[in-house]
Amino acid sequence: MTATILTLAETRDFLDREFPQMQAGGRAYHLEAVGPLSARMRLEAHERFLRPGATVSGPAMMALADYALYAAILANIGPVALAVTTSLNFNFLRKPATGDLVAECRLLKLGRRLAVGEVAITAVGSPDLVCHATGTYSIPPR
Repeated sequence: MTATILTLAETRDFLDREFPQMQAGGRAYHLEAVGPLSARMRLEAHERFLRPGATVSGPAMMALADYALYAAILANIGPVALAVTTSLNFNFLRKPATGDLVAECRLLKLGRRLAVGEVAITAVGSPDLVCHATGTYSIPPR
């Protein structure tokens, strides 16, 4: 695969239109790049995502990973709102530093009915993984 079906701007517009709840309370998720079988998304570490100890919570990292996977899939198959998560697995590796997180998503398989990907989450400015996730999405028949 050499190019995406949707551009970065088209993918952003689709996500904003179909999932406005992801930005409720102010924009926090920023889709920064889409590419062949990939996407990068940043989560601003707003106070609403913090847990005691001033670190980004596990549920916030889970949402970031799932949303990044969805963005990568959409960019590569087009605007299919009913592609749905069928499984997500998370390994929380270390407490992230206070601040924004970046999710680098790579699709491992993109078939007609299933997509499988992995997401590496790091704190901005650090190469150390704070979370590794894998996920599978069901793609509806066209």
